[in-house]
Amino acid sequence: MYVCVCNGVTDHDIRQAADAGCRSVAELTMRTGCGACCGTCLDSAAETLELARGDNAAKNALPLLSQAA
Repeated sequence: MYVCVCNGVTDHDIRQAADAGCRSVAELTMRTGCGACCGTCLDSAAETLELARGDNAAKNALPLLSQAA
């Protein structure tokens, strides 16, 4: 799904940026251009990034949990 129509940034692009370590909407804008034009997408971009980072945090915690057991 397109999150930023102005710059053609998709939810997949945002998830990839999160996987690459993107931590903020400002950094997302620098990496992808998302929100750099009209800014209408910033709320959706922030939510998508937050969800993607949450998924990444869960993925990264799994090896730690299995080591603790």
